[in-house]
Amino acid sequence: MRGCYSTAMSLPSGPIARLLHDARTGRGTAADELLPIVYDQLRGLAQSYLNGERQGHTLAATALVHEAYLRLAGADIEWQDRVHFFAVAARQMRRILVDHAKARGRDKRGGGDQHIPWEDAVMVASETPIDVVAVDQALQRLATFDARKSEIVELVYFGGLTVDEVAQALAISVATVHRDLKMAKAWLHTQLKVNRR
Repeated sequence: MRGCYSTAMSLPSGPIARLLHDARTGRGTAADELLPIVYDQLRGLAQSYLNGERQGHTLAATALVHEAYLRLAGADIEWQDRVHFFAVAARQMRRILVDHAKARGRDKRGGGDQHIPWEDAVMVASETPIDVVAVDQALQRLATFDARKSEIVELVYFGGLTVDEVAQALAISVATVHRDLKMAKAWLHTQLKVNRR
């Protein structure tokens, strides 16, 4: 999953950071100028999310990008840099998919659960599809007692950041990122395994 975002993360931060700042401070054309720069990367991120979904998913990558971008463009966020932008974008897309899955589940009483392969969710080799809502709930539980581990999982697997970029963004060592990621994956694997029973 991470490889899908390497292009997005290697973009120079200057223009993105400047346009994010300009959009937040009300320069009218900044949001319009930003979209073409980040669109392909956001679409790749959305497509990665949707690749693991069931056949016939009713939410298209383009719709996911547009909904996420509208939320981001209208948000009162003090953008730090492109890494921050893509991390927040990944979080927004995850929220949209979870909301979509919950709404569909209400409509079909469990028959419409949205699934993503476990290896795409937390990069553990498995053929078993995992409910996107269960993954989200597990990450929320993890955040209640170890917010940093939850954030690292989100940044690496949902935001597509490299371990080095996560270390820089969180001001921790690369070794700490590796250690926390390993522990978080083990914990999530156990939680999701228990929830499937």
